[in-house]
Amino acid sequence: MPPRPFTPKVVTANDLLEGDVVYLAEDGSWTRILSEAALLTEEEHAKARLAEAETQPEKVVGAYLTDMKAGKNGPEPVHFREDFRRTGPSNYAHGKQEDLQHV
Repeated sequence: MPPRPFTPKVVTANDLLEGDVVYLAEDGSWTRILSEAALLTEEEHAKARLAEAETQPEKVVGAYLTDMKAGKNGPEPVHFREDFRRTGPSNYAHGKQEDLQHV
């Protein structure tokens, strides 16, 4: 069976101190807003950005690559799990849910 073709991705993780879902931006900073994440379209570049994220244990935990698609306002999730993660905790409005303008 041939390998699956590479699809666009973003690097995501959880903020070490607050636990929020964060995304790696083009400039190497972390953002809580998915539309500001760097959409990675080349496999080797995506692997390098993930490796970069994994060297920041003082900032984030659990970094991984997740599938996304290009949208008119930046990356958009292709799987329910990531769509759910980007909105923040679901038990009550706090963190990201206090300001839903970015969702």
